[in-house]
Amino acid sequence: MPIPGTGIIPSGAEYSQLQAVTRRAFIPQLVVQIYNSSPTLSALMGNAQKASGGISSVTVPVQGQAMTTTQTTNYGGTFNVPGDQTGIQNGEFNLKALITPLALLGMEPAVQMGEKVLSLLEARSNDAGQNMIQFMSNAISSNYTDNSNFIGFAGAIDDGTNLNTYGGINRTSNTWWKGNRYAAGSVAPTRSNVMTYEMGTVKASGELPSFGVMGPGTWMKLAEDFLGYERYMMKPDGVGFSNTASGPKAGFTALMVGNVPIFADPYFPEGTLYLVNTRYLALYIHERASFYVTPFSNLQPIGQLGYLANILTLGEMVCAKPKAQTVVTGYTYETI
Repeated sequence: MPIPGTGIIPSGAEYSQLQAVTRRAFIPQLVVQIYNSSPTLSALMGNAQKASGGISSVTVPVQGQAMTTTQTTNYGGTFNVPGDQTGIQNGEFNLKALITPLALLGMEPAVQMGEKVLSLLEARSNDAGQNMIQFMSNAISSNYTDNSNFIGFAGAIDDGTNLNTYGGINRTSNTWWKGNRYAAGSVAPTRSNVMTYEMGTVKASGELPSFGVMGPGTWMKLAEDFLGYERYMMKPDGVGFSNTASGPKAGFTALMVGNVPIFADPYFPEGTLYLVNTRYLALYIHERASFYVTPFSNLQPIGQLGYLANILTLGEMVCAKPKAQTVVTGYTYETI
């Protein structure tokens, strides 16, 4: 929207005359304002596993009961002959489909041909990819309903509070399929209590989490437990910070607690910490449908001049060992 009467631009009749004979000075770049990046989705995409077709496209055999029995024996070597002990069943996950239509309608190609500042088709194509990434980030950070959307941490890392049947296995009758859930009790996250929950994960699964993730305000509250202990070390030769290229460094990009990096993600709910073990949790993407762009189809058969394509992704986030994952709720956080 033009703004007359500001800066070097006049107002009134002079502005109308100037506008009639002068082209605008466009910056030939589109600055997108509405999307955020997600470090969690980036990590999952970077370590994504391939899936293909079939019913229950991702099937994970899981053992929830002992299949043998250890016993003592005596000098004669006698023992009780075991029965047939079963303990394996399948965790089964269907791929979910995400689709973003990409339209090129009406006389737009003719109007833009040779006179475009920015290609609307290119802008839509970029937006379609970013829109799908935002949709996936929202699902992974919050969705716990096993429907047509990706099941996120809220359903996969759960004790049955949000999602009692996960991967076709009921958590009430199969307690080994429950994730670890703790209530922090309206306290600030600190190094001490975060490490307590990390050790709770170790106690439940024998393994340390790969990383932790929380909302930015919660992460900032945890950072406050670090910042007061920062120290600036001067070199023995007396070189000061004024002589260094970048000055003193302060703050952290990831908070290391018990050798587990804790990250901030803008999509995750405040007051909640997820401790994730990536040995058993991964994003599965169909090998032929990872942000796949379908060919443009002519819309004239339905009475519309134009073309339509779709960006398609088939996938699901799968947790094969919930007891190696932990969720902590009830932290206080900074309002940002």
